Amino acid sequence: MRGSVIAVSGIDTGTGKTIVTGLLAKALTGRGVRVITQKIVQTGCRGNVADDVLEHRRLMGIGLTEDDREGLTSPYIFTYPGSPHLAASLEKREIDIMTIRRATFRLQQRYSMVLLEGAGGLLVPLDDERLLADYFRDAGYPLLLVSSSRLGSINHTLLSLEACLKRGISLKGLIFNRYRESDRTVGENALDTIRRHLKRYGLSSPVITLDENGFDHDAPELLGLVTRQGNPEN
Repeated sequence: MRGSVIAVSGIDTGTGKTIVTGLLAKALTGRGVRVITQKIVQTGCRGNVADDVLEHRRLMGIGLTEDDREGLTSPYIFTYPGSPHLAASLEKREIDIMTIRRATFRLQQRYSMVLLEGAGGLLVPLDDERLLADYFRDAGYPLLLVSSSRLGSINHTLLSLEACLKRGISLKGLIFNRYRESDRTVGENALDTIRRHLKRYGLSSPVITLDENGFDHDAPELLGLVTRQGNPEN
């Protein structure tokens, strides 16, 4: 039976989606789920394994897997620290969508779940024709969206939610990252505002907070949703 795929994207660069992906993989492993993480495209990297995948393994408490060594978890790595389409262009390379899909498919054959971490925000271009959100939509992957408590997160979060609604992307949950929060007043207001707008949009997705102590007490709800989820490729 083919494993399922869940995409993990942030509202912007640096929101903590790598940490969320790694910690979620660790939590799912603790529940007995055979899970692997994958980075759709890594830029600003000179190694053979994506920097974000290395961080996933550190957070999971494991070493590199055979899948990592085969390149399946890092199908595209570019040295320039820019958006995927720019980094690929500067290296005179093209991102072949089917190369990514085939790598994910092979991981699905080996694992019951693949956590696919995106690159930057949802509307980052993968190539000249396709945005990251378009890729998730076309593949039928449900999404975990990582937000944060920093100033500006309300705007970025609501724009990301509207991008999901427009494309019909299923939102499994929203992770609100409060790690190293600089202004608690701003953070509390952002969290309350995002929750209100989720209801306005008719979305019942759980909102899970993450801080220095890990996921909050509502995390089991999210883990239950994740392990019960399915997508059209199953």
